[in-house]
Amino acid sequence: MAERIDCDIAVIGAGSGGLSVAAGAALMGARTVLIERGRMGGDCLNYGCIPSKALIAAARHAVSWRHASGMGIRYNEPEIDFAAVMRHVKNTIAAVAPHDSAERFAALGATVLRAEARFVGPDLLQAGATTIRARRIVIATGSRPAIPPIPGLEAVRYLTNETIFDLDQPPIHLMILGGGAIGIELAQAFRRLGVKVTLIERLTCLAREDAELSGLLVNALREEGVLLHEQTEVTLVENTVSGIVLTLRYADGRIERIAGSHLLVVTGRQPNLDSLDLPRADIASDARGVIVDRRLRSSNKRVFAVGDATGLSPFTHTAGYHAGVVLKNVLFRLPATADHSLMPRVIHGDPELAAVGLNETEARARHGRITILRRSFAENDRARTEGRGDGLLKAIISPRGRILGAAIAGPEAGGLIQPWILAMQKGLGVGAIQALAVPYPNRGEASKQAAGDFYRPRLLSPITRGIVQFLARFD
Repeated sequence: MAERIDCDIAVIGAGSGGLSVAAGAALMGARTVLIERGRMGGDCLNYGCIPSKALIAAARHAVSWRHASGMGIRYNEPEIDFAAVMRHVKNTIAAVAPHDSAERFAALGATVLRAEARFVGPDLLQAGATTIRARRIVIATGSRPAIPPIPGLEAVRYLTNETIFDLDQPPIHLMILGGGAIGIELAQAFRRLGVKVTLIERLTCLAREDAELSGLLVNALREEGVLLHEQTEVTLVENTVSGIVLTLRYADGRIERIAGSHLLVVTGRQPNLDSLDLPRADIASDARGVIVDRRLRSSNKRVFAVGDATGLSPFTHTAGYHAGVVLKNVLFRLPATADHSLMPRVIHGDPELAAVGLNETEARARHGRITILRRSFAENDRARTEGRGDGLLKAIISPRGRILGAAIAGPEAGGLIQPWILAMQKGLGVGAIQALAVPYPNRGEASKQAAGDFYRPRLLSPITRGIVQFLARFD
């Protein structure tokens, strides 16, 4: 039977952003409706962050023996049970799933509808047989793989991040299209699990990141046996008796054909907006997503959008951040705004790569005169004890000590970058990092020491020496 629900806030999509909005709204007493047509937890739980990091963790164990020999510990090369690895991935998803379940959100006080939603008016939604009138609506529908228009690709049974974790047998030769974060992470993980991997990138791998630091990760993949083709275009995809065949065209015009057993396409994302019928609610959008203002409001001021549905910043933590901005606007009527300039990012390779703010090229273009602070982990005592001196910290500082950006390549870089994130988000200068009391021995010392390098030329200058010598005359 048809049903009508009136509510304070309706959330379309039960991924990271939508769940955060719905949980906050329900807990604070707002009448909340959460609508999801697919799996609860969205891309992050089912196809993204959780399964990929579970796979990466298993792959890291598969090569940890390589680092032990320098400490006098020797292992035999491990036997990899690929099916068991994939069970670990699925078990990890299952362990997290209750936190994102419909039952949990119903217990929080939200009405959960398992149906596809579409707009039928500026404040009116249809979800299955239910009509929802909401004072405010949040679009949190996420994104899906963007498939490039390569001739022949549509006739091939290719993989995406939504299907690759369903494998229970290892590919003989995995070919990956796309050298962004997902492509790099999965290329390294599958290679470590014994799979032959070829990665093809039309431009440059990890082009958004600092070239020196991203080069450490890209070179690590090469050393581990990943076959990398940058500045390479795929002009044709074919099904043949020898497998899937790609025709490659290199930057110098050379043509080559390569064959593999499996093809993974990770060339970008596109927003999930097709079924929403946005024009019925006067909501403007483009190829990137819903067009929003700084408060994350759409052209229909009753409707907000968060996460990948906006196309602003394709990270799970961005969606969570967006949720906080929306809740302040919707529940407390505060004109909170989103600032994406300091949104951190992490690539979970080995070495891990983490960054916040501007990279060196961007900073020079915008600010001209800058100071680059550098610390190699080869100089870090904790890294020495663990036999892992690979990695580098770089911080970009203005002449007055303002932090413009920071990036780290090395083990646990995603954790080590956090003091820089906090300092930048709170408007603190490099002196705040230098003043930290850091436990010894710890990789975090690299941040403190790099920050100290900013002041060292002044502290060791003739003027400072003169001041110290003058003050020494007095008791």
